This record gives sequence, structure tokens and C-alpha cells, in this order.
Amino acid sequence: MQVPSSRPGAFTVRAPASSANLGPGFDSLGLSLPLHTTVRVTPQARTEIVPLGEDLAATPADESNYIYQAMRLAARRAGQDLPPARVEIETEVPLARGLGSSAAALVAGIVAGNELLGRPLEDAGLLDVAAREEGHPDNVAPALFGGIVAATLDKLGTHYVRLDPPAHLGVTVLIPDFELSTSKARAVLPREYSRADAVHALSHAALLVAALSVGRLDLLRHAMQDYIHQVWRAPLVPGLSDILEEAHLHGALGAALSGAGPTVLCFHDTRETTARLHDYLHGVMRRNELEGRVLDLPIDTAGTVVERH
Repeated sequence: MQVPSSRPGAFTVRAPASSANLGPGFDSLGLSLPLHTTVRVTPQARTEIVPLGEDLAATPADESNYIYQAMRLAARRAGQDLPPARVEIETEVPLARGLGSSAAALVAGIVAGNELLGRPLEDAGLLDVAAREEGHPDNVAPALFGGIVAATLDKLGTHYVRLDPPAHLGVTVLIPDFELSTSKARAVLPREYSRADAVHALSHAALLVAALSVGRLDLLRHAMQDYIHQVWRAPLVPGLSDILEEAHLHGALGAALSGAGPTVLCFHDTRETTARLHDYLHGVMRRNELEGRVLDLPIDTAGTVVERH
């Protein structure tokens, strides 16, 4: 997380989107993407919540707003009362698409609350508050710190390792024009897994983190295989199974369901054109009668940024 030196007055917090799991890293691995939720905070005599833009038109314009509640989480952890302020909220992160919209809002709110209080919480405290509220750290950790993050959450705390992206690693995302709630995507998962599936998940998650840490882009297609969640969620996302099996034939280094979906993430080599991959992904959408966008994005390395006005 990047912050300037502290001084009083208005400030802006920008928290990025994220893609979680990356195949086998269920609830523990994610990366940051440069689509942002922005919160502008101006201290004043009374609290005022102002959601801006069409995507946030249905969100509460009062203290029940999720971002303001996240600001209160920071205050509660710090043992302080939250001062009144005008809070303006905008977002570029598509809602309920598997790109960490709730995590971006949560992190933006927690960081904004901490900033409004004079930063009583360190980075570790901010992450722990966010991870415990979300229930897992895979989205909130990269949203907070940027890059690629492996993280755990247990009764002893939230622990993480941040990796800078390997050279030449880019991201292509297919964002369908339909929503898929995390609760619905989690409801289809089995309650128990076999030992073979557990071993498969552990070995592939370990290989994926190792490959990303040393830049072995050639291993990503193999390391991103998953039997823990993607096979169960595939019926909820038309075309997902095809992309997971075929994307490497069209220029992808590997493919995965982004978070709970329905967005699908493909890694690509930035030294090569993505035209063939785009054509393939648009073809998958046509065959499944879907509308959506295909975007090439870098991996965001800044994480959540605070700017003083």
C-alpha cells in the first residue's frame, strides 16, 4: 500500500480490483488488477455518504453503505470513534463478476477509516481486519498490497507473502454481462473432498506459487489445474470448461475462473500479440450466446493508494 506523509484535510483512497484463486489457490492466492474503487473523504461537521455513477445507484446513501461500514471496522479495531465526513464513492470494478468488487470496497473503506483517524493501524492490522470480515484473504491481500499475494487466515492472524509479477506476464479477462453471486457459486461446492483431490490441489497450488516466484511462465498451464472449485462451478459459467481446456491452444499461458466468476482470467506473454486469444474468447461467447468484454490488463503493483488533497 502506498501513502504519502500524513497531514490533515481531505484525501482520496483508490483500491484495485483483484482476481482470486488463479486455479488451485482456493481462498489463498490472488493478484491485483488496475480497475479501481475510489473513495474521496472530506472531514466536515456531519456524515454524508454520496455514491456516484450508475453502477452504485442502488447502493445506500447513508451510514448503512458497505464502504462506510468498512470505515467503522477500522475505527472499531483502533478503539476510536469515526469522525464525521463527506464520503464520495465511485467504482470501475464490475459488480458480482469475480473481480473482487466487495474486497475493493472493503479495503477502500478500511483504509479510508484508518486514514481519517490518523493511521492508528499498521498494514498488518488493516489486512487482518479485511480478511476476517471477508472470511478469506485471497482478494483483500492483493487489493491492499498489489502484485501477486499468497495469504492465510487462522486464529493466530493473517499472514502473507507478496510477489512482484514475473517479467512479461500479462492478464486477459473475459467479463460476461451477467452477474454471479459468491454465495451461489459457493453453494455448489461439495462439503468434503477426497484425499486425491486434496493432494492435487496442494501440489498444483505449490507449483503455481513456485512458478510465479521464479518466472517459469511455461509451467502456468499445468500449475493452474484445479478440482476444488472450478469443475463444480463450470455449469454456472457457460463456456468455462472449453476455455480451461483450450485457451492454451490460442495463445494463453494458462486459464482460470476469476474468483467465484463469471469472469475468466487468462495469462498471456506480453511480448506476443493477444489477437488470437481475443478471437477465441469472443468465439466462446458467441457459441454460448453471451455478451461481454475482453480486456488486456497489466498486473497492478501499487495496491491501495492514498492521496492527500
